[in-house]
Amino acid sequence: MAREDEIRTALEAAFQPRTLEVINESHRHAGHAGDDGSGESHFRVKIEADAFADQSRVARHRAVHAALGPDLMAKIHALALEISG
Repeated sequence: MAREDEIRTALEAAFQPRTLEVINESHRHAGHAGDDGSGESHFRVKIEADAFADQSRVARHRAVHAALGPDLMAKIHALALEISG
């Protein structure tokens, strides 16, 4: 399964988001630090879910990282998050 799909599946299961976009931005970082050559190292996630409504920005980011888990997070060099409740 592609990392983009892994990210989507994990976040859908954890948060049942109203909106979710998982954007692979790896092509914009080709040859830069952290580019592992896989084409799946840099992502942007835009997510809106009720679960984030009363959380601080830091708590939202921690929740997303926890939902993705350490194994998947270890495969991602950069993860830009746009989170709303």
